[in-house]
Amino acid sequence: MRTKSLAWKSLALLGLAAIVGGAASEAQAASEQVGEVSTAFRWVGRNDRVVVEAYDDPKVQGVTCYVSRARTGGVKGTVGLAEDRAEASIACRQVGAVQFSAKLPLQEDVFTERMSVLFKRLHIVRLVDPKRNTLVYLTYSDKLVDGSPQNSVTAVPVPPGSPIPLK
Repeated sequence: MRTKSLAWKSLALLGLAAIVGGAASEAQAASEQVGEVSTAFRWVGRNDRVVVEAYDDPKVQGVTCYVSRARTGGVKGTVGLAEDRAEASIACRQVGAVQFSAKLPLQEDVFTERMSVLFKRLHIVRLVDPKRNTLVYLTYSDKLVDGSPQNSVTAVPVPPGSPIPLK
């Protein structure tokens, strides 16, 4: 009887994970891997590494965010079951003419990406500083029960002749 109860709890958790993952996927953006550096040798599976990925802001053409973060290797990391560390670093830069495809809210979750099989996600949030005509990007991770206070922030000043359109 006890194994049936555990099986139902496991199925309920997986269902909840699918719902939570589906709801958070609306801010999902495609990343492009720029490179990686191996940090620890693993006998089986991929090595532990630091990966650098580029994310283009979907509403602000000409701005790209570069995020570096640890990726766990080994067997679990190779098959996607490892939980990556919550640390990440971000640097966003103007890489072309800045153009806005829509009016921006003062704060918006721009990118999210899964960091573990259940409940842990990496977030990149865009904040608008209208006084300084600047886009501020913040990265952090969260978990269903407890997130991490570790974060990183960067800013992209928008040229004075191009005010940021706000909602």
